[in-house]
Amino acid sequence: MSTVTGTLVQLKLSLLRNGLRQSAGRRAAYIASAVVTLLFAGLQLLGLVLLRGNAHADAVVVLLVAVLALGWAVMPLFFPGGDETLDPTRLVMLPLRPRPLVRALLAASLVGIGPLFTVCLFAGSVIAVARGTAAYIVGVVAVGLALLVCVALARAVATANLRLLTSRKGRDLAVLSGLVIAVGAQVVNFGAQRLGSSGLGQLAPVADVLRWVPPASAIGAVDAVSEGSYGIASAQLALSVVALAALLAMWARHLTRLMTSPDGSTLQAAGDTTVRDRPSTGLARLLPSPRAKSLGGTPSRTGTAMERSLRYVWRDPKTKAAWVTSLAIGLIVPVFNALQGTGSIYFACFAAGMLGIQMYNQFGQDTSAFWMVAMTISSTRDAYVELRARALALLVITLPYAALVTVLTTAMLGDWARLPEVLGLSFALLGAMLATGAWTSARFPYSIPQEGYKNVAPGQAGLAWIAIFGGMVAAALLCAPVIAVTIWINTSAGGDAWSWLLLPVGTAYGAAIAYLGLRLAAPRTAERLPEILTAVSKG
Repeated sequence: MSTVTGTLVQLKLSLLRNGLRQSAGRRAAYIASAVVTLLFAGLQLLGLVLLRGNAHADAVVVLLVAVLALGWAVMPLFFPGGDETLDPTRLVMLPLRPRPLVRALLAASLVGIGPLFTVCLFAGSVIAVARGTAAYIVGVVAVGLALLVCVALARAVATANLRLLTSRKGRDLAVLSGLVIAVGAQVVNFGAQRLGSSGLGQLAPVADVLRWVPPASAIGAVDAVSEGSYGIASAQLALSVVALAALLAMWARHLTRLMTSPDGSTLQAAGDTTVRDRPSTGLARLLPSPRAKSLGGTPSRTGTAMERSLRYVWRDPKTKAAWVTSLAIGLIVPVFNALQGTGSIYFACFAAGMLGIQMYNQFGQDTSAFWMVAMTISSTRDAYVELRARALALLVITLPYAALVTVLTTAMLGDWARLPEVLGLSFALLGAMLATGAWTSARFPYSIPQEGYKNVAPGQAGLAWIAIFGGMVAAALLCAPVIAVTIWINTSAGGDAWSWLLLPVGTAYGAAIAYLGLRLAAPRTAERLPEILTAVSKG
């Protein structure tokens, strides 16, 4: 191992070790995530071992390796801050040549939970298809080669797009991550159900193509050796070697360009910087005017706070990502289940539940800028108006969206008789989540780091879990009366004739519980302003 390689590997280990020493919460979160990841990897390894001897084992492992490589390629686009220790721009001032630096960064990239998880799956894939000593020998080479291709692919993609990903517009790619994950999870679920009913034989045509695509070709070579096709195995291994060499060359070229060419931060900002007072446009015109007077003769803050919250949704990458994820999952879950014929109209309440989560940690999304809001809150009344405005901004999106998802799900299932009661349940759930979200925002605030793609600052993971999951449990308990009435109507004789009452009852109940929650949260917010400001400014 060269001096540069050894230094960067030691640096990676030191940074990981020192990072875990910063707080008990960060250490516990890392250990918990490592345990869960390794447990999942062990279960996957066991499943692949049990697949040994199956007629379609080769198709399964080739497809698995290809999907895993795809994950390595796209994850840097969505989470470029996931491994801050390998950011090459931090090494610009050091006298390092590109090729030794590539080797050092590649070795340092092999340190972590992700590579270990990948090795477990690749090893299980080899065990599933290898037969004979020669196949196992080739398997050892294939595992190392496939891992290097995956890591080099991830680093080459990340380096080529680093300038874009660290820009303001580039960070909006995080919006796509939630959508891709949500859609991907449902597609995988749908595909698993189809495979369960039709068998693994459907994978064979796709696997026949992918076994010639690196790094899946390396694992395909193991199966070829098991079948005695040494020529085919040699060609498949050669493809992976060529792919690795090409990726390393591309990585070195982009790395050289990144570390020698200027970027926008080194150039003088140009253009007219005059600030113009432009009138509000679009949705802002429909909100209460900030110039409108309240009953007490003071300017109303409702419109201002609502517009600020909606601008966060549109402009802030972290807030936008959270909203897009909630919107996507809230629609996908009921619609996909309806398409599969296993859905229930009550799944439509998932839309209100997912969007209601956005009420939690309202002040954390402001980060350190919350001090400007805190300066305008001098009484319980001010705190109540601020919380009410934030809740109203959320309702501007949530109410029509929840109604649209409910109507769409009802149309797909053809169960129009239950539409009023499901809408009532959705609105009651939304009101309960607004109430609990306002209270937990004041009682358990936490910071959302602006840099990277972490949604909780180190040491505050416990607060986030308490705020979100504790609030969701409380919201479910608050909805118990409406749920009980729904069950009674659906189980009693002649109850269907009264099901339409659940719409006005659920709506009124949701509005009342939301109003009560905001009233109870307001004094807590006014009292704990210094603590809230300290908590949300840590990131």
